[in-house]
Amino acid sequence: MSFDGQDEYRNDIANRYYDRYFDIEAVKILPGEYFATTDNTMIVTVLGSCVSVCLRDPVKNIGGMNHFLLPSDSDFSIPSVSQSARYGVFAMELLINQMLKFGADKRHIEAKVFGGGNVMKGFTSSSVGERNAEFAVDYLKTEHIPIIASDLLDNYPRKVYFFPHTGRVEVKKIKSMHNSTIMDRESEYRMRIRGGDIDSSVDFFE
Repeated sequence: MSFDGQDEYRNDIANRYYDRYFDIEAVKILPGEYFATTDNTMIVTVLGSCVSVCLRDPVKNIGGMNHFLLPSDSDFSIPSVSQSARYGVFAMELLINQMLKFGADKRHIEAKVFGGGNVMKGFTSSSVGERNAEFAVDYLKTEHIPIIASDLLDNYPRKVYFFPHTGRVEVKKIKSMHNSTIMDRESEYRMRIRGGDIDSSVDFFE
């Protein structure tokens, strides 16, 4: 599911596959997407400067993951709630909303947070990854969602494997990259969300 102007959840997203290594059905999410499930389905993503928040209700075994990037680090110079921060809130609340629709209880939800690597060159005013990581941590603190594990910042991309049914997460640190696919995807995603408005039709949780 993409959250760049859509509010309809689709459980039949294209990036489904069977992971032979982990022997499990899997879904891969890309920048600007999220996925929540009640099933024993692994969720996978690759992060550069982006951040993924893995959320889980351990009582109901309902979980999900998002993958987002704040549109512009320069937006943080605005003294009020910036469009950039609004987009991050939108990304978080879409995932939480879907989990609540599946029956999760917000009082039980816990988080694991990953990404925010300093891998995008050319942004010298501040670290894009650091801004994304700070937003995710601050948002979860404000919403009283405990962070029980995290792997943030540094200067390398990560591949994250999340098992919502059990809460297990495996993180592969990508110390050497053979191509620019990760940065290309994030740059394309950044340009796309800069050019569009947030869809305000989503129903935010209380």
